[in-house]
Amino acid sequence: MSRIDPEGLTLKDKVVAINRVAKVVKGGKRFSFSAVVVVGDNHGYVGAGKGKAAEVPEAIRKAVEQAKKRLVKVPLQKTTIPHAVIGRYGVEEVMMKPAADGTGIIAGGAVRAVVELAGIQNILTKSLGSGNPTNVVKAVLSGLQSLRFPDATVKARHATLETGEKSTVEPATASGA
Repeated sequence: MSRIDPEGLTLKDKVVAINRVAKVVKGGKRFSFSAVVVVGDNHGYVGAGKGKAAEVPEAIRKAVEQAKKRLVKVPLQKTTIPHAVIGRYGVEEVMMKPAADGTGIIAGGAVRAVVELAGIQNILTKSLGSGNPTNVVKAVLSGLQSLRFPDATVKARHATLETGEKSTVEPATASGA
């Protein structure tokens, strides 16, 4: 899979989580910060990254740079996703279902950040697992990457959309036995 160039896109970023970590040293405690950030253009491109630094702004900047390197294209069907999918990362699972126009985004914090920046306006989601924001974001991206349009799947299988049967195979004839 080729890398997506973020230069031509107008990307927005959203901080999903900031975590403070304390390391106990001889003189006391030394604090550092990690940040999980999602970037997207609201038109099908989205990515996530994690940055660590001694100060919060630097951690966020590093996370944004990493997220821009990890952009993926999400197939959208009008304002929702083409089919239901379950994204998995570790023990975290996120179920995502397409929704009718006017439903809105039914999602929690970390899931909401990803689907909003991907440009999805109507979706039903349920996060199953620990709720760790880093793992939730990775599970959502895993699920969004596994989405396919029905016609692309049919074409890949050399079948017709109406019957789902292979179009290049001749039907078997009954033998006179």
